[in-house]
Amino acid sequence: MFKVPFFLRRPWILLRDAFLDRDQPNLTRLREIQNPEAFLWAILPHAARTFSACIAMLPARQARAAAVGYLYCRILDTYEDLHPNPEKREQVLRGFGERLRNPPFHTAPPVPKDTNYGNRDLSHLLLVDRCHLVDQVFLTLPEEQKNAIRELVSNMAEGMAWASQRFREQKGALVGEDQLLQYCRHVLGNPVLFSIRLMQGKPASPEQAMDALKVGELVQLANVTRDIEKDLDRGVGYHEDLLPILQGERSGEHSTKTEVIRQTREQILRIALLRGDSYRRMVEGMNLPTWSLARGAAVLMFLFTDRYWRSCARRTGIPHWEGPKGALPILLHTLPAVISARWCDRILRRIERSFASVASTPTRS
Repeated sequence: MFKVPFFLRRPWILLRDAFLDRDQPNLTRLREIQNPEAFLWAILPHAARTFSACIAMLPARQARAAAVGYLYCRILDTYEDLHPNPEKREQVLRGFGERLRNPPFHTAPPVPKDTNYGNRDLSHLLLVDRCHLVDQVFLTLPEEQKNAIRELVSNMAEGMAWASQRFREQKGALVGEDQLLQYCRHVLGNPVLFSIRLMQGKPASPEQAMDALKVGELVQLANVTRDIEKDLDRGVGYHEDLLPILQGERSGEHSTKTEVIRQTREQILRIALLRGDSYRRMVEGMNLPTWSLARGAAVLMFLFTDRYWRSCARRTGIPHWEGPKGALPILLHTLPAVISARWCDRILRRIERSFASVASTPTRS
């Protein structure tokens, strides 16, 4: 599909992602792209945020499969976030989860249009509309990678449908830490397991799987805390303390509502940071070679995750820690890890210590 080798395109993709304005996607250009792989790499940064650079860091064979898998997962996210009818949403999620098992693939179900969609939502809807281009790249992948993607999409779809049903039955909120963590394992634990399978060429061991699911919790809890206000606006709360806000009990008390959200954000942050040690163990368990783009991608992902949790700590008013801030400094911190396992270990342990230190501080009253 592309004549230029991926290793020559990788630097451009990484630099592009570092400076791309995801709030102002060029939707006209994205609609005009007809080459399936060109569309894959053009839409990815608008669908994947920081994951886009991490995927581009991977070896070419794994990068294409990871990009396809992630875009299918983003389509599931779009159904979860934007489909207005809960029961039809669950049906659509499960249907999309099964579509890759039954070629020729039917058209991805559309999402009902709404005039209130923001630019990022519009880029995600465009991805749904042009899913057939992602399908064409999927069909070129080796059978083992296609099977891994089928399993990923099917498992994630079922998990999202489970969560949608819980929200519907529980007045819009997940109840208890167990439900919150189960949701995170479905939504990001499965992609982490998929990534390990891509890197190793085989499924994760039971020990790896335990760490991978905790890493999924660590990363997805970041998404949960970032979008609390946006999710409340669409009638969803991922923590039961947000239920009174969903029910309108505090609608006239702005300061109280703000404090409830702050306290909830802090609680979830502390739950997440306790999982920092799982990331290092997961990377160590893959036994990557001395020269490893996959190790660089893993460090890049942890540095981006660290940057988010630092910003979240500042937002909640609890002690925070230092680290590289911009996308370019983060990328420069990452590159030595490609050739140095010792550098990788140093970065992962530094972040792990920072997480553990903040998680152990007293809760702000």
